[in-house]
Amino acid sequence: MNRSKDTRNHRSNAARPDGSDGSDGSAAETGEAGETGADFLQLDAAEAPPGGLTDWLAHRLREAVADGRLPAGSRLPASRVLAAELGVSRGVVTDAYRRLAESGQLAGRGRGGTVVLGPAPAVPQSVPHPAPQPVPQAVLSELPPLFRDDPDAEVFDQLRAAPARIDLTPGVPDLAAFPRAAWLRAERAVLDGLAASDLGYGDVRGTPVLRQAVAHWLARNRGIRADPDEVLVVAGTAQALALLGRALGRVGITEVAVEDPGSLGARQHLAHWLEATPSVPVDAEGIRVDALRATGAPAVLLTPAHQYPTGVVLGGERRRELLCWAGEGGLVIEDDYDAEHRYDRPPVPALRAELPDRVCYAGSISKLLAPALRTGWLLVPPRLRTALLDAKRFADLGNPVLPQLVLARLMESGELERHLRLLRRRHRRRRDAMIAAIRTHLPTATVHGAAAGLHLMLTLPEQLGCSDVELATAALARGVKTQPLSWHARLPYPPGLVLGYAAGSPGGIAEGVAVLGELVRSAGRRSSLG
Repeated sequence: MNRSKDTRNHRSNAARPDGSDGSDGSAAETGEAGETGADFLQLDAAEAPPGGLTDWLAHRLREAVADGRLPAGSRLPASRVLAAELGVSRGVVTDAYRRLAESGQLAGRGRGGTVVLGPAPAVPQSVPHPAPQPVPQAVLSELPPLFRDDPDAEVFDQLRAAPARIDLTPGVPDLAAFPRAAWLRAERAVLDGLAASDLGYGDVRGTPVLRQAVAHWLARNRGIRADPDEVLVVAGTAQALALLGRALGRVGITEVAVEDPGSLGARQHLAHWLEATPSVPVDAEGIRVDALRATGAPAVLLTPAHQYPTGVVLGGERRRELLCWAGEGGLVIEDDYDAEHRYDRPPVPALRAELPDRVCYAGSISKLLAPALRTGWLLVPPRLRTALLDAKRFADLGNPVLPQLVLARLMESGELERHLRLLRRRHRRRRDAMIAAIRTHLPTATVHGAAAGLHLMLTLPEQLGCSDVELATAALARGVKTQPLSWHARLPYPPGLVLGYAAGSPGGIAEGVAVLGELVRSAGRRSSLG
């Protein structure tokens, strides 16, 4: 039975002591007199249980997305308008919209409104997952290269293509939060002011306006003072490493040391162009400079602000040792892949800011906006610039011009900083959801690198009962995609996983970690029986 709306304390048109209804006479704000619901989906807030308005509205919206009444691409009413029609506070509507956005069913498009993306996979919480089964050795021996202990160069293509209900692989930000409206506004403004001559071949180094914007961005956010002429625009960090590999060979450097554990992808890119990539161990203070010296390598690839995958920040004493090594003739390649994403610690200055003549600096917008844009930047010492420019020229004649101009406008207008602030809030909530799920479902795991970045590294007990590759294999069979830590380590290291949280919903993250917990417990039981 419907309850009278003047008894609901959440209604904006509850009667006042003087007998008025509190309305200012605007039908757009309060709805027509006597109405108790909205034409949109025939919603009636009187159907909601006491104290459960937001849950009710979110549930009704999910139903409408799932059954096609709200098809992909359709736009929802403005939160103010729907709140007025339902006679509820605006916060009820915005919170319901937010819940569906976090589960990937809606996306805010600024002035474009809130748009439906599509239904999320339905996973009834009341139905228990089937007990995980061990993966037979015969099956493991026949698995494709994706699941081998020594993955090849195609492994990341195969991993991206592998279907999964829940994707916890690291490497991407919240792509649903891409600022489409801001990008479109900037693109229109750029096209409106574009001369015909601007549509020709561009500067191989990158458009002057983007190189200047990058120089300003690095000065504001990373403490790096650089002239725009020092900036080379590249197609992401992957191309930066490829160009460096070729340029270093031109000056006689054919060996670059790498962190261990360290990014498998970065190591593969360098190894394609160089003769050797010796491993240097990483501890709680970062790369061990004594071990770096012992390799005899003339150059090293580092992720000092947020070491991949451990999350360690290069310690102060270790930083001084490294700069001393570089000052003696060593060359540092600084991959600053996600330094802007920090939550519980102060910013860490870039190495390039302290020793520009001995540090090659690479950054990109893959973790700020989207990898699909394939845009980054590279700064190198003067002795490498000619070789690097030649490598870029003969690779592609320079990046596409139009996206550079749009990105420059976002950087200089402050839109990119606003977007970064939004991402930090969203990523922090998802990181917290993952940590809470790990505490519940993986209490024996140790979490590393939680203060910053887009991923967590977990180390698991040595007596796990299976390898981390087998664990990741079993997880994918259950619909959860992740990366085994051993992929990123050539030196002896505990088994573990690298889990990305930025692109997932809190609910999906919790469910995925629960599956991993079941698998770990099952492996432990088999180990104790064996």
